[in-house]
Amino acid sequence: MVRRHELTNAQWDRIAPLLPETGIPGGRWADHRTVVNGVLYRTRTGIPWRDLPERYGSWQTVYERHRRWSADGTWSNILRALQAGADATAQDSDGSWAVNVDSTSCRAHQHAAGARPRGPGRPPRKRGGTRVDPEGREALGRSRGGLTSKVHLLADDRCRPLIWLTSPGQRGDSPMFIPLMEALNLARRGPGRPRTRPDRARGDKAYSSRANRSYLRKRGIKATIAQPDDQRSKRRRRGRAGGRPPAFDRDQYRQRNTVERCIGKLKQHRAVATRYDKRDYIFNGTLATAAIVIWLRDLIKEPSDTA
Repeated sequence: MVRRHELTNAQWDRIAPLLPETGIPGGRWADHRTVVNGVLYRTRTGIPWRDLPERYGSWQTVYERHRRWSADGTWSNILRALQAGADATAQDSDGSWAVNVDSTSCRAHQHAAGARPRGPGRPPRKRGGTRVDPEGREALGRSRGGLTSKVHLLADDRCRPLIWLTSPGQRGDSPMFIPLMEALNLARRGPGRPRTRPDRARGDKAYSSRANRSYLRKRGIKATIAQPDDQRSKRRRRGRAGGRPPAFDRDQYRQRNTVERCIGKLKQHRAVATRYDKRDYIFNGTLATAAIVIWLRDLIKEPSDTA
């Protein structure tokens, strides 16, 4: 019987060939499906690892498998395999492929703070009883909401996450736009190099900057980015020297809501909405497991699927 928040048979058959082999010299791994369901249960509910139900086996096994697969890229490889051909399945009516950018802040639980620094360097200073690194180590920082991490996300028009980057919560959105676009890399279903250049990029006013627009123009990507009022007034004050206003398609901009809906889907997983992981790479693994669930539900429609 498939329990709530666990993979159906069709979903499991889709990702089972992508997992590492269960047998290792000198030992034997626990059943992959049981462990994966345990990871997904924790991602969805946000419970402590020690409180996992006994049906998933030892919580140390489930946590260690999640930590290992977050570190070696197993979760990322599974997600990349599910994303293959995404540029063809999320095209506009004119056959173009667009991506939508936005960010969201994830409040960090007190258990997410206090990770020891790796390698040489000064230890992070203390604020309010929690250790915080001024350089943003482990993608934790101070913002108005307290100790937070920020997830910068690209999503397609079917509300599916494509790529993300994490940063401290006080980091701005605009400086992360170019790194996000550079990280975009989607495999094709057939032969050919991965797709790295969409036809259009949509973003809100936070991403309206000369550097971002110039980057998109050089790569031949159409920009649908709202312009804030201060940039408009500054251009008008300069008269002819201010140049022409950037092109803006209102109908295209209305479709930017898909990235906000994608963020809503990610934050249905409580271990994403509230960060409990000390290490940034483990938190990225948690994000990857939530993204895998979103992609599986989009690719495999289950009539009895319970959200």
